Amino acid sequence: MRWASLRNILFFSVSSFCLQCPRCMQCDSKFDFIRRKHHCRRCGRCFCNKCCSNKVALPRMCFVDPVRQCAECSLLSQKEAEFYDKQLRVLLAGGTFGVTLGTTEKSETMTCRLSTNHRYLFLDGESHFEVELSRISSMQILADGTSPGESDVHTYTSLLDSHGEGGTSRASGMILHYKPMGSQDGQQLRLEATEDKKAASLWLAAMHKAAKLLYESRDQ
Repeated sequence: MRWASLRNILFFSVSSFCLQCPRCMQCDSKFDFIRRKHHCRRCGRCFCNKCCSNKVALPRMCFVDPVRQCAECSLLSQKEAEFYDKQLRVLLAGGTFGVTLGTTEKSETMTCRLSTNHRYLFLDGESHFEVELSRISSMQILADGTSPGESDVHTYTSLLDSHGEGGTSRASGMILHYKPMGSQDGQQLRLEATEDKKAASLWLAAMHKAAKLLYESRDQ
C-alpha cells in the first residue's frame, strides 16, 4: 500500500471521528461557530485553534510541508526532524567495533550500520549477519571506566530516565539482547569500540537517541 493511500485512509478516519467531537480534547472548550475544531495530523485528536496551532513537517506520514499538530505531537515531530537531520546520517554511515556474539570470547572486527530501510542493523566483517530492530528487547550502553551492571541496562521503559546523554563519559560499547529471526531464544550481542573510538562513540550516541525516540513515539 502506498503511503499516500494510507494517509488518505487515516485522514478520512480522523475526519469522521472529529465530526463527533464536541469539545477540545486539551482545554475542554466547546466548539461553536466561532471556536472551530481542528485535528492534529499526527495523533488525530480534536483541538481548538489555540491548542493545535503549531505547524511542523511530518514526513513519516507523507506530510513534507508543515501541518497542524498539537503541542505534544509537534515537540516529538521536532525531535524526530533533528534526529533525521543529524543522527540518522551517523547510523547509516556506521561505526567499527569489536563484535562478540553470545557467550563466546572470540571477537571479530566489524562495521555496524543501520540499513537504508531503517529496519535492521547490518554487521559486516569476515562474516555478515543482521539484527532486526523490532526484535531487540534491551540495549545497554557502556561508558569508559564502567563495567556492565544491571542498573545500566536501558530497556524501552527505562530509556527516558537514562543518564546516557549529557554526561562527561564517552560511550565505548553496547550490549544488545535480541531474538534472531525464526527463533524465540534470546541472543546477546556485544560491541566494543576499537579503532576510531570517537566515531564509534558518536554512532553509539545516535543509536541511543534512536531507541529513545522509538520509546517516546510508541503510542503516536
